[in-house]
Amino acid sequence: MSLPRNLPLINLTQLVENIKKWGAELGFQHLGICDVDLSSHEEGLQRWLNAGYHGEMAWMARHGMMRARPDELIQGTVRVISARMDYLPPDAGFATHLEDPTLAYISRYALGRDYHKLMRNRLKKLGERIEREVGKLGYRPFVDSAPILERPLAQKAGLGWTGKHSLLLDEDVGSWFFLGELLINLPLPVDKQKENKCAKCVACMTSCPTNAIIEEGVLDARRCISYLTIELDGAIPIEFRKAIGNRIYGCDDCQLVCPYNRAAALTQEDDFYAKAHFSKPSLKDLFKWDEVSFLKFTEGSAIRRIGHEKWRRNLSVALGNAPYDPEIIILLEAEKGFSVMLDEHFDWAINQQIVRKNEALIDMLSLSTKRLIRIVRKGLPRDA
Repeated sequence: MSLPRNLPLINLTQLVENIKKWGAELGFQHLGICDVDLSSHEEGLQRWLNAGYHGEMAWMARHGMMRARPDELIQGTVRVISARMDYLPPDAGFATHLEDPTLAYISRYALGRDYHKLMRNRLKKLGERIEREVGKLGYRPFVDSAPILERPLAQKAGLGWTGKHSLLLDEDVGSWFFLGELLINLPLPVDKQKENKCAKCVACMTSCPTNAIIEEGVLDARRCISYLTIELDGAIPIEFRKAIGNRIYGCDDCQLVCPYNRAAALTQEDDFYAKAHFSKPSLKDLFKWDEVSFLKFTEGSAIRRIGHEKWRRNLSVALGNAPYDPEIIILLEAEKGFSVMLDEHFDWAINQQIVRKNEALIDMLSLSTKRLIRIVRKGLPRDA
């Protein structure tokens, strides 16, 4: 990365003010700046990897400690501009979807357009705008596209603190936001970190359906529903299937119970609004999508990357957790033969449906889900 020739003449403090103004014009709700020293996170990262908490996400370990060393990723980097973009759509319908086991629950970040390209393009434009101001410089935008610890960087840049669920939190906006980074070689003034205000609250830890938050700030991804329905390629362990309920792509439970999300702002990006076919989606209707339909309806969506086979795997688990419906058994039986992995999930779901038939009065919602719904209706009435 080459430095601007006129660096000694640049008013870096004024430039930071301009950068934050340009960021707001590009649709970012918050920009913060930090240095590249994440050495304090290296031991924790290595301990997490050694414990195998990353599961099948081999890419997490592939680059070793480079994740905590942005200056090794892009030589010459001295600062990181961390950017926040809110994604909570209107009419989120959290409780509406969770309390009806015939509907599919999809993590709210994935209801609209895939954020990766959108944010990366905006960050690139920000870099270009800075370059027009100061002359040729080195910069690279990243949005989940590099081995980098984005949450510790965002925390260091003053965008929030790391909650006990390991997500970034801000007392004014909660956690419904995406993060992106612009690595840059300008020695810009850095922002002040925010104080951790979780205090004694453990709502996220006690509300996790699969007990994936094993200690404060430490997530065992192998137990997390988001990992199980998105990152895991093989069979979903039987021990977690009932807890998944109707969550077919991701899980928001730890965010739903967080007190700071009561003040969350709605997104300003129409692209993050829920697509029409994901508004009160029926499990049976989604399962009926063949691969062509799946690719059509998930075009431009983050959901598309899991592929049709994992989509049906996830749906079959949710169908197994649904109330007894003879059509579900017919649907599952008719789709057998594609793969051994899917057939095993279909058989499990069919057996669960038979159990439902024989125990017609069985309560479909677990006590934890009922409690979650009560919390959402009381604490998030706008988004319930």
